[in-house]
Amino acid sequence: MRHRKKTVHLGRDVDHRKALFKNLVTELVRHGQIETTEAKAKALRPRAERLITIAKRGRSGRISEVHAKRLIRARLNDPDLVNVVYDELAARYEDRPGGYTRIMKTGFRQGDAARMAIIEFVE
Repeated sequence: MRHRKKTVHLGRDVDHRKALFKNLVTELVRHGQIETTEAKAKALRPRAERLITIAKRGRSGRISEVHAKRLIRARLNDPDLVNVVYDELAARYEDRPGGYTRIMKTGFRQGDAARMAIIEFVE
């Protein structure tokens, strides 16, 4: 039974799953949108939105700027993207209370017929 178990395992162990999501969120911030499987996109959405929320809290002064940037850095693989999240994305969504990403289903992958989706930041 999986009552009250929220973690989507995606057929991976803990370390592999952490690395997968770090890579996915890094590429999402770098490119603004990525195409991946629908299951990965749905599991990625809360992590990406949490990143922007942390940056917004740092910009508003609810947590210190240094602490916010360290939390963002811990969730990304590229330290150069910390300022992109903190300065650009948090400023873009300053007046938006949530819902920073959109998932659009794109069909099925050619090789294994996996459901594919594009996850992107809304404008």
